[in-house]
Amino acid sequence: MTDLSPSTSVVSPAVLARLQALLGESRVKTDLDSRMTWGKDWTKHFEPNPSVIVFPSSTEEVKAIVQLANAEGLKITPSGGRTGLSAGAVATQGEIVVSLDRMNKVLDFLPADRLVRVQAGVVTEQLQQFAEEQGLYYPVDFASAGSSQIGGNIGTNAGGIKVIKYGMTRQWVLGLTVVTGKGDVLQLNRGMIKNATGYDLRQLFIGAEGTLGIVTEAEIKLERQPQDLRVMVLGVPDFAAVMPILHAFQQRIDLTAFEFFGEVAMQKVIAAGHVARPFDTPCPFYVLLEFEGRFEAVVDDAMGIFEHCVNQGWVVDGVMSQSLEQAKNLWRLREDISETIAPFTPYKNDISVLITHVPAFIADIDAIVAARYPDFEICWFGHIGDGNLHLNILKPAHLSKDDFFEQCKAVNIQVFETVQKYQGSISAEHGVGMTKRDYLSYTRDPLEIEYLRAVKTVFDPNNVMNPGKIFL
Repeated sequence: MTDLSPSTSVVSPAVLARLQALLGESRVKTDLDSRMTWGKDWTKHFEPNPSVIVFPSSTEEVKAIVQLANAEGLKITPSGGRTGLSAGAVATQGEIVVSLDRMNKVLDFLPADRLVRVQAGVVTEQLQQFAEEQGLYYPVDFASAGSSQIGGNIGTNAGGIKVIKYGMTRQWVLGLTVVTGKGDVLQLNRGMIKNATGYDLRQLFIGAEGTLGIVTEAEIKLERQPQDLRVMVLGVPDFAAVMPILHAFQQRIDLTAFEFFGEVAMQKVIAAGHVARPFDTPCPFYVLLEFEGRFEAVVDDAMGIFEHCVNQGWVVDGVMSQSLEQAKNLWRLREDISETIAPFTPYKNDISVLITHVPAFIADIDAIVAARYPDFEICWFGHIGDGNLHLNILKPAHLSKDDFFEQCKAVNIQVFETVQKYQGSISAEHGVGMTKRDYLSYTRDPLEIEYLRAVKTVFDPNNVMNPGKIFL
């Protein structure tokens, strides 16, 4: 871990005075506790080193902050719910951290369009609850929904557990208000579904990790609520069985989720004491799938497919939820994994390939891991229905964090070479940030990276926005 001596980084008195005049003293924080809290995300690879934390409440205030940074030669790191896993929201260069915490309002709702306009600091779960109150549904969902913010989700094009049915955040953003790195305010697409008037700049800001500017508002599309959701957890004997199960169910049923995890993950969740094993038979791996069981024929189909998978040897045991409470508990087996392995300081890889390549890809990665980490606990889980795997290596108690991370980094090249072999992504849904920055070339070729840098220069010519993220 880099030691950045956070206690030494404070903006000049003149800049501090201008920020306080703009926002008021209560919305400008320079104390060490605040800087360490808002200057980081969930990653543990880098020490935060911000100069000051500011809390704007409007697009106009964000614009003024960005213009001040340009005039004074300062840097900015946008901060949302700080749940990122690639150090995309970690301020290491004395930046002004612009927290969107106060920009947390639902601004408008257009029922005929199923469209809601929100500020970027609205928490994901807050948006989900608002949609439910309108009899609608916001389907982008993940374990950090209770603290992640919409602006951060847009910045990383967040995915989660429903991608197989509903897609990524990108599919649900119909419009954006952004403050560019130059300090200009742009209103992009204005919520329209059909708009054939040239370049769609909105899409550039989705997944840009705050390197082009700051998203301040978004128009979000909502969906009808799913009904009578059923959850199945199936025990499987090996990796090779997972994809045939997926194919068997998808031929007959529209799945809303298809997740998988290993026995190590199951053990950690069960040990936390919040839920019990779904069935007595321990298995090397498990599949969790979800579908709408609105009609008896669909549920009967699911049971018939389950029996077929058992007969083929793809499934050892399984269970289907019979109530909403049971469905929630089955989901906890998957959703509680990140929380329960956190005390083990996991080294995370968030990788993806085309679904067609998943079986061969997993076999290659598993062989690398087994050869290089024979004494480490490996925790597999992921959204395997869309080709996304989370490889988590758990730190042994006898190793320091720094030594552990160094050992893990030594194998990153092999893992990413395998990703490149299958033309996959080194970051499926967590973004690049700083943790994946040095490996970007395994997913993007040099010419493409040159174009990315050119785009960055157009929107942020003075390199004010989120320096050191995605690329140097």
